[in-house]
Amino acid sequence: MAEPQPPLAHARPPAPRAVEVRIRGVVQGVGFRPFVHRLALRHGIRGWVRNEAGAVRIQAEGDDAALTSFIEDLGTQAPPLTRIDALDVTPTGRQGAGDFQVLASDVTPAGRLPVSPDVAVCPKCAAELHDPSNRRYRYPFITCTDCGPRFTVIESMPYDRERSTMAAFPQCPECLEEYRDPTDRRYHSETNSCPACGPRVWLEMDGAGALRDDMALRGAGDLLARGRILAVRGLGGFHLACDARAELSVRRLRARKHRDAKPLAVMVRDIENARALAHVSDTEAALLTSRERPIVVLERRRGAKLAPSLAPGLSTVGIMLAYTPLHLLLLEEIDGPLVMTSGNESDEPIAIGNDEARERLAGVADAFLLHDREIVARYDDSLVRGTSRGPIFLRRARGYAPLPVELPVATPLPFLAVGPHLKNTLALAVGGDAWVSQHVGDLENLETLTHFRDILDRYRALFRAEPRAVVHDLHPGYLSTRVAEESGLPILPPVQHHHAHVAAVQGEHGVSGDVLGLAFDGTGLGEDGHVWGCELLRSSLTGYRRLGHLRYAPLPGGDAAARAPWRVALGYLSLEPDGADAFEAALRGVSERERATAERQLHRGVNAPLASSLGRLFDAAAAVLGVRSVAGYEAQAAMELESLAGRTAAEPLPFPVAEEADGTWVLDPLPLLRALGESMQAGVPVAALAARFHESVADAAARLATRLCALHGLGVVALGGGCFQNARLLDGVARRLEDAGLRVLTPRLLGPNDGAVSYGQAVVASARLNT
Repeated sequence: MAEPQPPLAHARPPAPRAVEVRIRGVVQGVGFRPFVHRLALRHGIRGWVRNEAGAVRIQAEGDDAALTSFIEDLGTQAPPLTRIDALDVTPTGRQGAGDFQVLASDVTPAGRLPVSPDVAVCPKCAAELHDPSNRRYRYPFITCTDCGPRFTVIESMPYDRERSTMAAFPQCPECLEEYRDPTDRRYHSETNSCPACGPRVWLEMDGAGALRDDMALRGAGDLLARGRILAVRGLGGFHLACDARAELSVRRLRARKHRDAKPLAVMVRDIENARALAHVSDTEAALLTSRERPIVVLERRRGAKLAPSLAPGLSTVGIMLAYTPLHLLLLEEIDGPLVMTSGNESDEPIAIGNDEARERLAGVADAFLLHDREIVARYDDSLVRGTSRGPIFLRRARGYAPLPVELPVATPLPFLAVGPHLKNTLALAVGGDAWVSQHVGDLENLETLTHFRDILDRYRALFRAEPRAVVHDLHPGYLSTRVAEESGLPILPPVQHHHAHVAAVQGEHGVSGDVLGLAFDGTGLGEDGHVWGCELLRSSLTGYRRLGHLRYAPLPGGDAAARAPWRVALGYLSLEPDGADAFEAALRGVSERERATAERQLHRGVNAPLASSLGRLFDAAAAVLGVRSVAGYEAQAAMELESLAGRTAAEPLPFPVAEEADGTWVLDPLPLLRALGESMQAGVPVAALAARFHESVADAAARLATRLCALHGLGVVALGGGCFQNARLLDGVARRLEDAGLRVLTPRLLGPNDGAVSYGQAVVASARLNT
């Protein structure tokens, strides 16, 4: 029989301890403090949480097990819009904290935090929007902590209602009760409002009184159904909207907007409506339905009920899903797809203010659907397309900017990278991050330059980053270079355009060692004074060596050649005039006077710069094949050539590579252009030749890149530059390089085009500052 055991002593409760938790990342404006509060209550934690200028700070007291679980859950159960970059825990002395509280923000002017981008309406808010029993039924500004505007309403950090444009809308008692209730998903939702206390919408038309609230939405739907054009105020500015099925409406919009041929985006209500218009892969569906809701370039279905002039000459259409409650309600009124294009005339920034839109869009819109929630940042729709390498950006803005991109080498001093001339973005480099702006546009007019300066001022204030130096492109004539020179800041050594392209890809992948960079685009000034654009560079973060390029050809008319593919073809023809027959289609329809002027420029070498541009080679091929001799917008000829090529299997045509006396390798496209012209004249279909052209370029580029990697002991290839927006080219080059055993880096966080150049400049300048 077992001996009796002494009675158990009563276990002492574990001694409470205290910690301070500091969290950096996207943790303000995303419902993080309410989440912390709920988590603390669940784990029996006492203390408080508050926003600070550079972090969210938590003082937590509890027993070991509770604190351990609480801290683990902070990192694993955060709200969907959260991005945690650092979570630091420091033991502290107990302060005898009481029940857990959310404290007022500390507005000390120190530190910086990422600002959440604007995101699409969440499923819960969308359900309430359509629930007749809900007090926010059909309310166009319904939001919660998981959705709605952020970047476009935040005036300063830390993010609280009083430092946003929602300060103009004091909450009613019911909204305030939600705002203070820890169990409500609108707890501390700074954009919380309802029809009784929040922003309102109204419709204005000349000669008629304004319609308000639900009548405004119904009136707007009626106008759209009757073929009218509406200016619609959204999150980051105005859209111009019309029925995407109505050819006359689309043509009228193009004429008024002075946008003759460039594709127009389409907005639909849901993924089923998108699939009715285009082929949608699983990856593309994930992009369309993501909280970022970008425009996604999709293959249009045959027989899709869309106006033919939406994207003339292309097999694709850009589609986005409705991302605000207002958009959802408007699409329900018309029950069909809407054109939703930027609210501007061509080449200008989008309008954001009501008075600004009334003035600038008066000659375009028949009516204005307005609201009174002010917008503090112009914010274009982001544009992406799918490739075998994953999605790539064509334009990075709403939903993604202004999240920072990490630098591979932290900068010892803050500086500004002013970016390129076209498709401009700017970047503020501070410590280990580059705060890359949303899309600015082409710096070709005063309005866009003002937009650039407004963004710079906003970034300096919002992120508390005061640059102490500036870096720019090698080209002295870029307006961005002039901005740098007039800034009064010390100027860092310029960064060559194509080196910036390659460095941007290296940087976002965190690769600091040497790579072979393929920088394929339209134009960028080279160190020899010529126009570069098909460059194979041995690239480090601080410098590069040019190992190969496309054969130089003159561009008669200089910049005018970018909009006149026949000029590019004539430039190539001037290198070997005996091949004139193959170039016949390129020059068909060109007036004798224009051709004579261009030939004089070539003969005299006046306004006919030498170029090694792959973008211009695509133009020449389109002209030789009779696809397009004059372009209405940048890269139109290349985009139409890609559409013609489709995914048809094809064999490459001759595209020889030769080593020059100085050891540089040169790709010679003349045999390829001649073969295209001769094959077309022999009756080969143009679509088949477009496919063979793509395969020829991909094959030649990969052959030369593989050879250069072997010669120079390189194992990594980075692909950058606007030509890699072409999905077939990107896929073809990357696949061949990987088949050769090379590691291939492609853009992911930023686009391959000039929108990434400011980040590339920041990568190079940061690395140089550390040498």
